[in-house]
Amino acid sequence: MTHGAEADRSLPPAVHAELDAALADVDAELARRYPGDAGTRQPVHTVYVPADRHTATTPADWGRAALDLLDQHAPDAAAFAAALDLPPGAADDLLARVRAKLAHEPVEDLRLDFEDGFAPRPDAEEDAVATEAAAHIAAAHAEGRGTPFVGIRCQSLEAPVRDRALRTLDVFLTALLTHGPLPEGLRLTLPKVSHPRQVAAMARLLTALEDALGLPERRLRFEIQIETPQAVLGPDGLATVARLIDHGEGRVDGLHYGTFDYSAALGISAAHQAPDHPAADHAKAVMQLAAAGTGVRLSDGSTQVLPVGPTEQVHAAWRTHHRLVTRALARGYYQGWDTHPGHLPTRYAAVYAFYRAGLPDAAGRLADYAAGTRGAILDEPATARALAGFLLRGLRCGAFTEPEVTGRTGLTVERLTHYAAPRPTPGGR
Repeated sequence: MTHGAEADRSLPPAVHAELDAALADVDAELARRYPGDAGTRQPVHTVYVPADRHTATTPADWGRAALDLLDQHAPDAAAFAAALDLPPGAADDLLARVRAKLAHEPVEDLRLDFEDGFAPRPDAEEDAVATEAAAHIAAAHAEGRGTPFVGIRCQSLEAPVRDRALRTLDVFLTALLTHGPLPEGLRLTLPKVSHPRQVAAMARLLTALEDALGLPERRLRFEIQIETPQAVLGPDGLATVARLIDHGEGRVDGLHYGTFDYSAALGISAAHQAPDHPAADHAKAVMQLAAAGTGVRLSDGSTQVLPVGPTEQVHAAWRTHHRLVTRALARGYYQGWDTHPGHLPTRYAAVYAFYRAGLPDAAGRLADYAAGTRGAILDEPATARALAGFLLRGLRCGAFTEPEVTGRTGLTVERLTHYAAPRPTPGGR
């Protein structure tokens, strides 16, 4: 057979057409349910601040407080390495990168809390806080001090607080729009979800708000907090998380694990409520399976161990947080909650160390794959996607620079993005 000539075949064209027709609805459903990751930036953390304690300078205030803690408890690289039980010299470059991050972008994702961290109060008072929060967010963004991602956590859609949840969302978004367009990285978080129809109700609510506020269709999206047992396992014995995503009608951006509500609901004692408890691992594994391929992203929960008090106590808390963040990254949870300024140094230390340690191998393997060179590891499109995603995540959070990545891979950022998210970007993502 001459090279390039069409090969002999036995199946008539009608068979191909018949199978295409038989699987057309399957093709459409798979494309709808599993569009793949959009390849856009995901923050490495979410900082939760009670809404009534937020000001336009909160992110910078957290950065300064974190730097002050470093000055007091780990003033140089050797002290920082010792505090985290790292080998001597391991923090020489790391601490400089962490301090630079704390100085110019200490908070990547800021969530103003109107739920557990916000004590019940009269409607007029909460309305005033929601209005003021919108003004603070707008001012920060107008002055170039806004965080890349920002939003609020309202009350849940459970009956006792449902009206307050709707009212807070309405007041906040209405007030925010009086100052100009919505921030590009706006996030809305729905807590204590225990039934898929609550997610469907949230989707309908956001549609109604878009109509009332004159917003483009599907401009408003939301995150689901997984913090009730019913969100993981339904009364029928079936896993619930996938149904929650499906009932979101394409508006769900993320699944956030709620460490303490979930643990308490299972009867786990307070001393053992932690992100690395076996119950937490199970819940997050189910979340990870349900979200795979959907474009919905995962976030780990928080630790209750705060870096406060004398140096020995601060160092112990830092070691705990650093270990938990490193553990989560290894398991594919690239985001987590931080609830104290003292968590920021160890968040970025763990994140930067994770990506910088993996940079040479990931860049080398992807360069070989792109060049068609066979190296020591046989990579394929799926691993190329993971390698490119790893490099882009590290680049976006500041773990390494663009020349470091492009120089090692020989690939532009656009080409890396193509490898990381080969499917077309869904509308609105």
